[in-house]
Amino acid sequence: MLHHHAILERKSILLLVLIIVVILIGGIVEIIPLFRMQTVIEPVKGVRPYTPLELAGYDIYIREGCYNCHSQQIRPLRDEVARYGHYSLAAESMYDHPFQWGSKRTGPDLARVGGKYSDDWHVAHLANPRSVVPESVMPTYGFLNHNQAEINKIGDHMKTLRLVGVPYTDDQIANAYNDAVAQAHTEDMDDHVAGLKSRYGDKVNARLFDGNPDMVTEMDALVAYLQVLGTMVEFPTAEAVKPQSAEAPAAPAAAHTPSAPAPAADKPQEH
Repeated sequence: MLHHHAILERKSILLLVLIIVVILIGGIVEIIPLFRMQTVIEPVKGVRPYTPLELAGYDIYIREGCYNCHSQQIRPLRDEVARYGHYSLAAESMYDHPFQWGSKRTGPDLARVGGKYSDDWHVAHLANPRSVVPESVMPTYGFLNHNQAEINKIGDHMKTLRLVGVPYTDDQIANAYNDAVAQAHTEDMDDHVAGLKSRYGDKVNARLFDGNPDMVTEMDALVAYLQVLGTMVEFPTAEAVKPQSAEAPAAPAAAHTPSAPAPAADKPQEH
């Protein structure tokens, strides 16, 4: 009498079909929970959706292919943390569609670039990278100073993102255009700036990013986006490396003082 497995082994097509069914069931069981962000990402205080202007800058960042040369993911490795800052948390990019983690670093990682340089530095660097980083191979983006940012329909973009889980409110969507203008042009817009901060928090950067008061440019939007990267979460001060315990075998002096070199302060990193 043949056992059941022997029957399957003799019928190759039936065996193939059953193998595919088993793989599909296993895949579904593993994949479906990942569609619920709450099950895979631990919320972190301070992380919020992008403002309309920052979102417009994010779109420009993707349009210009900045991700081809820059990552936004600091791995929990000693040398990366020493150079770029606290390692990246999944919650920091939970509202990015698509996320910008990347692995290519022709230029440095940008996960913690927010607040590292002034707006003027960013504008000069984007307009002519070699004016601030002589060895840079980055293309020039001076045309961003002359292009008006596409913010007229940014509210529609926010509605779409809400469908995939970004918690934009009706109030934020209704005021999207005014919030984008107010964030870039704060003069004579106190009421709108106050509304912007009431919707996104007091830490929102609201100022004339590109120095041009006549219009909201793509440079405004991109710099606003760069200046918020890595600034939402307030990371605690990193603890010093603990010395070896008394029971551990003695290590050479050079290995016992593992102070990683910090990036040079007198020479900005290209980004």
